[in-house]
Amino acid sequence: MNRRRGLRSLCCAAVAVSALSLSGLLLAAEEVKIGFLVKQAEEPWFQTEWAFAEKAGKEHGFKVIKIAVPDGEKTLSAIDSLAANGAKGFVICPPDVSLGPAIVAKAKANGLKVIAVDDRFVDAKGNFMEDVPYLGMAAFEVGQKQGAAMAAEAKKRGWDWKDTYAVINTFNELDTGKKRTDGSVKSLEDAGFPKDHILFTAAKTLDVPGSMDATNSALVKLPSGAKNLIIGGMNDNTVLGGVRATETAGFAAANVIGIGINGTDAIGELKKANSGFFGSMLPSPHIEGYNTAKMMFDWVTTGKEPPKYTAMDEVTLITRENFKQELEKIGLWN
Repeated sequence: MNRRRGLRSLCCAAVAVSALSLSGLLLAAEEVKIGFLVKQAEEPWFQTEWAFAEKAGKEHGFKVIKIAVPDGEKTLSAIDSLAANGAKGFVICPPDVSLGPAIVAKAKANGLKVIAVDDRFVDAKGNFMEDVPYLGMAAFEVGQKQGAAMAAEAKKRGWDWKDTYAVINTFNELDTGKKRTDGSVKSLEDAGFPKDHILFTAAKTLDVPGSMDATNSALVKLPSGAKNLIIGGMNDNTVLGGVRATETAGFAAANVIGIGINGTDAIGELKKANSGFFGSMLPSPHIEGYNTAKMMFDWVTTGKEPPKYTAMDEVTLITRENFKQELEKIGLWN
């Protein structure tokens, strides 16, 4: 009788162990999901981030849920959707950095981890939310490289600073934008560019029409002796708009040097044989997409929290001579 009970107990224990083992295997086999939310899904920059986030997923065994979040309402709704779909965390470039506190609160309510990419969250006082892991361009340093490239090209063309002026389209409302143009101006001044030859003009929007309007307002202030122009701004579009304004004002392409930042918005312009838009500082959206996705995966699976700030200052000057080859390297050529 006791032997039967013992056998029964052993059988029950074996079944329990088998059930636990099966449960563990199922848990281990469960697909890890992370979200990747971007503010402007139609832009090549974010398309590239998505593509390389998915590449990281394929190589390391997790799924990336891609969602466009053009405004605050869609952002918060997307976070709920990620939680409902079993995601463990998400990477986000927010449509508005001031949404930071709301995004963090919504993530915590859903038990999700969050990493900011490209644009850093700010709190109600406008201060960076340094407790949220962030990966993005080292804005000032990238701006410095932009300014140094513009100065180097001007010297290569033999321009005299006496009849050369710079129009810098600023957007100081965005900290990243201010740091980029500040860095650019610092390099121009370090290259000997006269401070009183630099005209600052505030762009109301970060697109071509907005920067064209801003540059037009500066061009009327140029002295009659202005022969050559340098056009700067925080991204490709702010420089493209500036170049368009110089064309309307009668400046020849040979007398204009415009260098943007981002590269992906300059492809069409660089395909043109002749333009005052000389080139762009191409960052690394492929690295940013891959690295942030992998960081999130490691965080949710091993508990390894990402650094609070990962600065990316790797940029490549792309011009008409090399843009195709450089874009092909990261799958952006079309």
